Amino acid sequence: MSTSFRTRSIAKVAKAMQTSDGAGVRLQRSLGTPEVPIVDPFLMLDEFRSDDPSDYIAGFPPHPHRGFETVTYMLAGSMQHKDSVGNTGNLRAGSVQWMTAARGIIHSEMPKQEDGLMWGFQLWVNLPAKDKLGDPRYQDIDPSEIPEQPLADGGSVRVVAGRFADRVGPVGGVATQPVMLDVSLPAGGSLDVPIPAGHNGFAYVFEGRARLGDREAAIERGHLAVLEREGDGLRIAAVGEAGTRVLLVAGKPIGEPVARYGPFVMNTREELEQAFRDYQSGQLTQ
Repeated sequence: MSTSFRTRSIAKVAKAMQTSDGAGVRLQRSLGTPEVPIVDPFLMLDEFRSDDPSDYIAGFPPHPHRGFETVTYMLAGSMQHKDSVGNTGNLRAGSVQWMTAARGIIHSEMPKQEDGLMWGFQLWVNLPAKDKLGDPRYQDIDPSEIPEQPLADGGSVRVVAGRFADRVGPVGGVATQPVMLDVSLPAGGSLDVPIPAGHNGFAYVFEGRARLGDREAAIERGHLAVLEREGDGLRIAAVGEAGTRVLLVAGKPIGEPVARYGPFVMNTREELEQAFRDYQSGQLTQ
């Protein structure tokens, strides 16, 4: 690790809370909770992980979105997505879908398996006001398109968005200039990860235990750490004999009012009410 690297401090650590969404899919929500309602521009982070089909088999039937982006990152299992304009595709282990709902889309994500482990994340990313009523789009990214940087100690970094070392993630054209890294470290491993100046960020420990930033106490699996704004990036160190895996996410803050309810994220209550009217009248995706 560089001695000149100034790691960001940890502003808050929060344990994910159990909840459900869709047609009863069991989730662990760490962002978008009363304890951590927002890390601008990020609105929500859910982890779904179960090998019990009753926890996930009902999936996420057709539902609307407007005003933001949804990101699905699959670690294990398979889901099929479909939408109101005829797009369809399969999300499998290692793949990513970055969906920009913008003015409106109705889509579904349904399991393509009847047993086995289903594991992954859904992240919600806000859009600036000027883009909320723009054209929807998908970035469906195959596992082979996500670059992986091996580390000297045997770990690795998968680069979904942004840059790490000389690897550049495949996600592009996003207003908030996101960084999304899947960092895997073996026992005893450590890494300094640069984060662009001015970006807000958080780290979610989803395997093992990790020491983050200048915090001495280890952060357990299923906990989210909100980062302070000052510093060059984040120092990550594995704690214990099992190694660790951390999802590191950062983005350029939007700094605008947020009005959100259910599947819609706008800037004002009036815009939210309009979104509901458009959905009820069939005009959401027009």
